[in-house]
Amino acid sequence: MRKTILLYGVAMAALTGILKFIEYRFFIHDLSLEFYFGMVATIFTGLGVWVGLRLTRRKVVIASPDFKLNEPELQRLGISKREYEVLELIAQGLSNQEIAEKLFVSLNTIKTHSSNLFMKLDARRRTQAIHRAKELGLLP
Repeated sequence: MRKTILLYGVAMAALTGILKFIEYRFFIHDLSLEFYFGMVATIFTGLGVWVGLRLTRRKVVIASPDFKLNEPELQRLGISKREYEVLELIAQGLSNQEIAEKLFVSLNTIKTHSSNLFMKLDARRRTQAIHRAKELGLLP
């Protein structure tokens, strides 16, 4: 996180320096106003594309190819297919709202599934549920 903030700070300082240099050239050497606006537009377009690419980059989660779901444990705990889907999405780091949107159900339904999972996995928090599910062979 600090590296990203430092990178943004350096980029903004460099852009400010470039803009001041162009402004200096504009006033001293009498460059045309269109050139000045064109340079500003080009710089901000490049910055916008770069920031957009950085912010929309998707994280790739690679599952273990040799993972095998522990079906007997899943049945013993009484976890339904839908609850298992919710558990997988929780493990991916999605919020309750994001899970609800992805599964096309209400937020209250996801909260119910989550609380059922916590009870069945004997967990109080999402992280505990994920850790417990991994221990039992329910998640890679």
